[in-house]
Amino acid sequence: MNLNLKNKNALVCGSSQGIGKATAILLAEEGVNVTLVARNEEKLKKVVSELPNNNQSHNYLVVDFSNPEALKEVLHTTDLEFHILVNNTGGPRSGSILEATLEQFENTFTQHLKCNHVLAQAVVPFMKTQCYGRIINIISTSVKEPIPGLGVSNTIRGAVGNWSKTLAEEVGSHGITVNNVLPGFTDTERLTEIINIKAKKANTSIEQMTEIMKNYTPAKRFAKPEETANAIVFLASEKASYINGINIPVDGGRTKSL
Repeated sequence: MNLNLKNKNALVCGSSQGIGKATAILLAEEGVNVTLVARNEEKLKKVVSELPNNNQSHNYLVVDFSNPEALKEVLHTTDLEFHILVNNTGGPRSGSILEATLEQFENTFTQHLKCNHVLAQAVVPFMKTQCYGRIINIISTSVKEPIPGLGVSNTIRGAVGNWSKTLAEEVGSHGITVNNVLPGFTDTERLTEIINIKAKKANTSIEQMTEIMKNYTPAKRFAKPEETANAIVFLASEKASYINGINIPVDGGRTKSL
């Protein structure tokens, strides 16, 4: 299938590792000019060097999403001609909702929803001139089913889901789609952190907790980052032009709701 992505420009957040990095690589393989976004410059430089390059222009922006004003300043000095925006930010600390502090809610709201909003405001004007735009938010299956022990994440991910659904309706007439990809258990540093915390709380080994979590899903395994990235890249393409405002779980069948 020809996704017709050659010479498109993409801004991929959280792309120094995990799903974001896998997405950046797959987009580059399709001929996209990729701009990476993360806070660790050394990691960004390394990923840029790994991106497939067939006369393409790849770049990176060093941004810490805890500071939306700093993000705005970086964007003011950047060419904002992006056809594709992939919003992706690392999840907050795990823990029960009653144990969460107001600061945790505020920080997570800033890193996820506020920065998503700043980025969308920056790139949508150009997308409108092209009658083409793809905004893809990497969120979590907690949008459909809250996950025990992830109180802050469940709350803020739900807010991002509703923000994106609202945005999809507002920009759909301009050839712009806004969709959410909901990863399940994916073999990333974030999942390793969650497994370690769960194992400690359950007083069991990391290996045992890993097997327990794999058995939560019908696939009986964790996803590779590339498997989630495949869905993201398809949504970024012309082939997905009539898919708008939806949540797509990529979770091996773990989510029980329709």
